[in-house]
Amino acid sequence: MSQKTYYYVHGHTASGKQDFSQSNIKNIKNVFVLTHPSLKVKTAVIRKFVNFYEGQLNLEIIKSVHGNDYLDGLIVRNKSVALFTESTPEFEDMLNVNLGNFFDIKNTDYEVLDKEKLAIENAYNDFSAGLKIHDDLEEIYISQMDFARADELTKEFIEKLLYSQPISETKGHTYHRLFGTNTSDGVVNVVPEIIQGVNNVYFIKGRAGTGKSTFMKKIANACTEHGLDIELYHCSFDPNSIDMVLVRDLDFCIFDSTDPHEFFPKKDGDCIIDLYEELVTPGTDEKYADKISELNNRYKSYMKKGIENLKKAGQYRDQIEEKYALPGENEFNKVVENIINQIS
Repeated sequence: MSQKTYYYVHGHTASGKQDFSQSNIKNIKNVFVLTHPSLKVKTAVIRKFVNFYEGQLNLEIIKSVHGNDYLDGLIVRNKSVALFTESTPEFEDMLNVNLGNFFDIKNTDYEVLDKEKLAIENAYNDFSAGLKIHDDLEEIYISQMDFARADELTKEFIEKLLYSQPISETKGHTYHRLFGTNTSDGVVNVVPEIIQGVNNVYFIKGRAGTGKSTFMKKIANACTEHGLDIELYHCSFDPNSIDMVLVRDLDFCIFDSTDPHEFFPKKDGDCIIDLYEELVTPGTDEKYADKISELNNRYKSYMKKGIENLKKAGQYRDQIEEKYALPGENEFNKVVENIINQIS
């Protein structure tokens, strides 16, 4: 039975726009990049390919950093095919598909395009300011951490997870992804879709600075040392942090289940690991309540401003997109046929 997997490879973060496309196209022979001013048109082409392969093959549908109306790409591993709506310098031997050869291209309104870019840059500045405040929040909990117990807990967890897996001479591959990001539609994620078919899911609870990301990084490293391929989902706020590790060969997933992607166990095999309870001095929340509240409010105010700027960017994008009507079925079929004929 064919399956659809959803994730992001682009993110609006405190470090600017992030692109994790490259690690996801390992061994993909045919990488197509669609070129056209309209995201709506490029998304429609990708949806045609989804419809074409749906029910036959497993599909990796790449959600868009620009919002829920768009897609950033599609990967069909069984066909060694990937389609993206934008290029990245790391793509080698990519095939450009100029949709202008099939569909009309309107005159670009560079003033509106510049306004869209500026609004996105302003959002990055807001997220960056928020991250600095978040770092101060982390310091409160770091100062109250039992690091010896953290190391012990990590070792115990890894031994339990990998007890039957030998060390491998060949390291597993790491697919770098995001399970959500900041968009013009707000903060979005596809966590429920990702964990739906996984039998062993661990929900990490805790606070800022209680070692959630470090815990997962060590688990990820141990898995690749044992030759297991992993999906490593980066934080869409701070891409240097990790929000999820998924190992399909172990039917295992562990993720940061705190705001703004907080979930709770619903099925057998779901477990909670609370790192605040395990590793932090009891009473820390109460002792530093005023300072924690102040930092939380300041940090969230910058996040809110950042999202507002992305919503402005989305409004400018709408102005660009409204010039374009979707072409007819025959025109789309010509594009699909053209791309399929290039697949080696």
